[in-house]
Amino acid sequence: MDFLLFIQAAVMGIVEGITEFLPISSTGHLILASELMNFWTKEKSDVFVVAIQVGAIAAVIYEYWGKLWGAATGLVTGEKKGRHLGISLILASIPIMLVGLTFGQTVKGLLFNDISVAIGLIVGGLIIWWVEKNPRQIHAEEVDNITIKEAIYIGLIQVLALIPGTSRSGATIIGAMMLGVSRKAATEFSFFLGIPVIVGAGLLDLYQSYHVFTTEQDWMVLAFGTLVSFVSALVLIRVLVAYVAKRDFMVFAWYRIVSGLIILLFALTGWKLW
Repeated sequence: MDFLLFIQAAVMGIVEGITEFLPISSTGHLILASELMNFWTKEKSDVFVVAIQVGAIAAVIYEYWGKLWGAATGLVTGEKKGRHLGISLILASIPIMLVGLTFGQTVKGLLFNDISVAIGLIVGGLIIWWVEKNPRQIHAEEVDNITIKEAIYIGLIQVLALIPGTSRSGATIIGAMMLGVSRKAATEFSFFLGIPVIVGAGLLDLYQSYHVFTTEQDWMVLAFGTLVSFVSALVLIRVLVAYVAKRDFMVFAWYRIVSGLIILLFALTGWKLW
């Protein structure tokens, strides 16, 4: 048994759990971490990067089970708040599912590289900086206050997350803030919106590429990475909700810009960090 592979999978799981819900691009960080550690073959690593995101989203389901169950049952019982949230999440999830099913593999093949990640980080950082410097008047303090129309707009913005380095969380949180949604409500809606998208993408990619895992150890490594992702994401969710209640996202804007420039410099010059 290759214990180094399990250690690398744990590192990848921690990176996923920490970055999935921050506006800094989990996929971009996973691609870079994979290349830095020379983790697995590229074919296995690419599938692993998508599949372990299911562990992070499972942490959201665990943490917000009550509200999510209310949204699911509200679609049947007609309970006003639950039904509204349920419909909002369904409509907001449709755009990225349609685009992802149509172009997901093409995007994965063309843009899963250092330069795409760097550009996505820099552009996203500049957008976050601009939004924080030009705040909108808040009219939706809680996630239940987000209108159906706004939910659809946020869903359309989420399509940008197919580009590595963009960040699904960053796109949806900042997009919601541009519409007048509070940081806390935007963050929670982004958590919920990730459930159908990430679970769907993870299971679909695993179904289409399960043949790359040829041994029992391969599946054990994937399961271990997913478990580590779940635990680290659960911790991050609680920390992030407390953070956004008091602070803005400027630190993430600067982090994205600086890290993107560094990655771009090394990618274009051929220098190595290791």
